[in-house]
Amino acid sequence: MSWLTNKFRVLTSFINFSSMGKIAASVVIVAAVLLSFLGMYWSNEPDQFDVVATAKEKAAERGYLNNSKKLVVGYTTASTLHSIVETLLDKPGGFISNDILPPGVFMDNMPAWEFGALVQSRDLARAFRKEFSRSQSQSTEDVNLKIAEPQFNFDTKSWALPSSESEYRRGNKELMEYLDRLAGPSNNKAQFYARADNLSDWLSDVNTRLGSLSQRLSASVIEDKPQLESDENTRYVRTPWSKVDDVFYEARGTSWALIHILRAVEVDFFFTLQDKNALVSLRQIIRELEATQSSIWSPFILNGSGFGVLANHSLVMASYISRANTAIIDLRRLLEQG
Repeated sequence: MSWLTNKFRVLTSFINFSSMGKIAASVVIVAAVLLSFLGMYWSNEPDQFDVVATAKEKAAERGYLNNSKKLVVGYTTASTLHSIVETLLDKPGGFISNDILPPGVFMDNMPAWEFGALVQSRDLARAFRKEFSRSQSQSTEDVNLKIAEPQFNFDTKSWALPSSESEYRRGNKELMEYLDRLAGPSNNKAQFYARADNLSDWLSDVNTRLGSLSQRLSASVIEDKPQLESDENTRYVRTPWSKVDDVFYEARGTSWALIHILRAVEVDFFFTLQDKNALVSLRQIIRELEATQSSIWSPFILNGSGFGVLANHSLVMASYISRANTAIIDLRRLLEQG
């Protein structure tokens, strides 16, 4: 009977092990499904916001909105920079680029979107520190902006000691102090100079960024013929297949941030743009960039040939980016010569 008892014990253990295996497999499947849905939720791009209304809300909360309901020059642009960084940190899922746990660690489209928006934030913060807040090259740097600008340039992949989020929040805190000094009755009042040369210098950086993005987007096209690489100076650099969607979403994030910044620029540089007959050019740039934010109905970012069966989402994005970039060149010409 002992052998029968032993067999019964083995069979019972096997059944118990099999049941535990099924439970474990079920838990893994449920967790994977939940993480997938969470990842899809986190992948939703933030909505656009009204830059003027948001700036007025900030100013009203801090008691800086006067009876005429007008904001001081520069407040809208600085507030927009603050709101863009705030959106990156507080959107669903928070800042995902430095995540080390699922689902964030498996996501690449949203981190690419974040990087595009962050690069524009960094460029604008540098423009504030170098140009917008200084009357001339020999002027002293603003006490808050000289701290805020390096904070926004902190590594996007750092998750602890310190984390990227904590450094960006510190930069935003310094930027808010600049806003307080700009609008408040402080003895150490901040400055903002809405001059044509300052705006042109910042647009030069935007011009360079969009030109690079346009090239990388266009380089995703499937070519029927191999590119000749005999001439090192004219070598065609293809965007790797695995990076096509990343470049696309980086362009979406870049355009999203620029739309808001340019709307704020229209407010703070209104008279400068009007004097240079450049308002129409600025609004054209905004219209071109707004087209990049249309809904994506395909589950994948396709990179078919230009006139092939499959669409090429990158080429469409490159078209809008290139037209916006051309309009920026015209706008800079007006600012410098108009």
